[in-house]
Amino acid sequence: MARIKEKVLIVMKDGNGILKIVKEDVLRILGERNGKESSELIEDSVRASHNFVSEAIKSLEKENLIYNKKNFIRLTKSGQEKAKDIVKKHLVLEDYFKRTKSEKDAHEASNIFEHYVSEEVIKNIKKISTFKESGVPLIKLGLKREGIISDINITCDDLFERMVSMGIFPGEKIRLTNEIPGSVIFRVKNKKFAIDKNIAKEIKVLKNIE
Repeated sequence: MARIKEKVLIVMKDGNGILKIVKEDVLRILGERNGKESSELIEDSVRASHNFVSEAIKSLEKENLIYNKKNFIRLTKSGQEKAKDIVKKHLVLEDYFKRTKSEKDAHEASNIFEHYVSEEVIKNIKKISTFKESGVPLIKLGLKREGIISDINITCDDLFERMVSMGIFPGEKIRLTNEIPGSVIFRVKNKKFAIDKNIAKEIKVLKNIE
């Protein structure tokens, strides 16, 4: 798919937001690798700078979720429980994305998505995964109608991550409120957004999943 011209609000993460994401990534990686891994391989696997990875490891040590001995990191008992929950959420998301993406792309999308979703959204995604239909484009939902986002078919990782960080992701309720030349306006929870219609076409919505 051709790169879509970006017209969504750019949300920059603060340092604490990035650190939270990196900490969750470290725990997930350890959970996927039997609770132990070298700090070097963890750093290679996390999409963040050396400084953020180092800070995340120190923070996780202080929280008694990991222990680091000679640059080899292991999960504590508390860390194992935390990592187990993160991995479980990741697998639900990965299975969902595999419906429309390659295994590699599904894994990468899940790595982004898992940091933002609530348990309610995870439950909705499990429900969505049982349906054969992929939903209609957001622009065809109908004004004042509410649905559940079933997919976001955007190949640009940066754009996809910014949308997810704003709360626009599969499993979330969405209401189309207005159309203006070249754009649509919609609500997700208590937030209002305006995006280009070409992007809105790539947001698929199920009108009812009850």
